[in-house]
Amino acid sequence: MSHARVLCCAVGLLLSLTAAPAVAEEACWSVVPSAGAGTGRPYVYAEGTPGTVLQDTVSVLNPGARPLTVRLRGADAAVTGRGGPAVRTTGGRAGTGAGTGTGAWIAFAEERRGHRTAAGTVSVRVPAHTRADVPFSVSVPPGASPGDHPGAIVASAGGRSAAVRIRLRVGGPALSALTVEHVTFGGGRVSYELVNRGNTVLTPRLAVRADGVLGRVLDRPPRTLPVELPPGRRTTLTEPWPDPPALDAVDVRLTVTAAGGARATASTRVRFVPWSAVTGAGCGLAAVAALLVARRRGRRATDDGAGAPARPEEARPEEAGSGAARTEAEWTGAVS
Repeated sequence: MSHARVLCCAVGLLLSLTAAPAVAEEACWSVVPSAGAGTGRPYVYAEGTPGTVLQDTVSVLNPGARPLTVRLRGADAAVTGRGGPAVRTTGGRAGTGAGTGTGAWIAFAEERRGHRTAAGTVSVRVPAHTRADVPFSVSVPPGASPGDHPGAIVASAGGRSAAVRIRLRVGGPALSALTVEHVTFGGGRVSYELVNRGNTVLTPRLAVRADGVLGRVLDRPPRTLPVELPPGRRTTLTEPWPDPPALDAVDVRLTVTAAGGARATASTRVRFVPWSAVTGAGCGLAAVAALLVARRRGRRATDDGAGAPARPEEARPEEAGSGAARTEAEWTGAVS
């Protein structure tokens, strides 16, 4: 191996060893609600009436040895059962209140030509081993509906994203309402949709009951579902049922409840038929029917052969005369 090739390999090895920690450092950054004088918060909570502007701060932490540029933006969000935000694209232009989602109400202060302006996104450069506090505002539109409006602040850097939940409650009468729709069964699962028809975030509870011809075949008491349903949102869920009856006609009924008096029910009728057994029985019946038809046809052919008229013997010479003529006439059917 030449000296030049050895040198190139050594340089490549050194670069790979130094690049790995840099990537690891970039992956260690995080974004959290600013703690202030108190302890850390799991999310940002804000409450106000329509037309007000609410303010808060998030912190971007960079424990690495290199500066980091993080891009922040507002977004609509649902909340999963594990407590993390499920961010979705927000409608309207962020920071102007033009959209109907909470993400469109979030804005950051940005310096432009010596003036501070509200922007839907902002880039923040965080020095090494430093925390950057980024203020933001939530402008509640005058026509915002009362109730819960979940949102999030999404931070992106180093090829990954992280988010801080925002739980915004707009003042006014609260209404809890939901519906259960499109209940079906297939593949060992009961599928259904939940729709939040009110203006509060709901944590639904589900009870499942199934009644067959001979009685109840499934009875599951109410349990909390691993989902938080924001106002106006729809989600599709499934309930496993791996051991349904083999032969029955069942009414499956779902009952969903939530805080605030929300309650809804929906049902579907499912017929369980063991098609393999039915197919086997049908094939057996078809074989028996074919055998009976074959036997009947064979018996009919035998009866027809036994009843056929025997061929008359030829007239003897000594019987020639009027008797022979009469016999021939009777055979041919002639009328004398």
